[in-house]
Amino acid sequence: MNGAMLLPEFDHELAQTRKTLERVPAQHFGWKPHEKSYSLRDLATHVSNIPGWLPVTMDTEELDFTDSSFPEFVPESNAELLDHFDKGVAEARRALEAAGPERMMETWTLKSGGETVFAMPKAAVVRSFVMNHLIHHRAQLCVYLRLLDIPVPAIYGPSADEQG
Repeated sequence: MNGAMLLPEFDHELAQTRKTLERVPAQHFGWKPHEKSYSLRDLATHVSNIPGWLPVTMDTEELDFTDSSFPEFVPESNAELLDHFDKGVAEARRALEAAGPERMMETWTLKSGGETVFAMPKAAVVRSFVMNHLIHHRAQLCVYLRLLDIPVPAIYGPSADEQG
């Protein structure tokens, strides 16, 4: 498997994610559905950051997230959120497109404080840690939109608000 094989899924999921992020209103950035939950800004920011994990996965052998130097991104507007997301998507797409079969089967390891959290082929990391993780948090974001009475986008077919 090469990275290009995942591009149709990547393109679809990231386009649907952008549609969801477009609806995040900055005036509700501080809103939380529960005291233990992310704020709307924090969740949307997390979603916007995930595409940037793909080039890191392709270009490195491991990451210890307690030592990582990812710059903190705190959007002040929806436009900043979308710009950050779009840049990450463009970089991720280039990295995926360039990844040959050998690169996709290289082992990538996530660590925390030197302890291995997981180690698996980069192809599996892209599918689980990047794509599935993104889809999971996008779904959470859709719940936030519903609770704020903001129309939820059609993603895999119609939503209650949009025919698709």
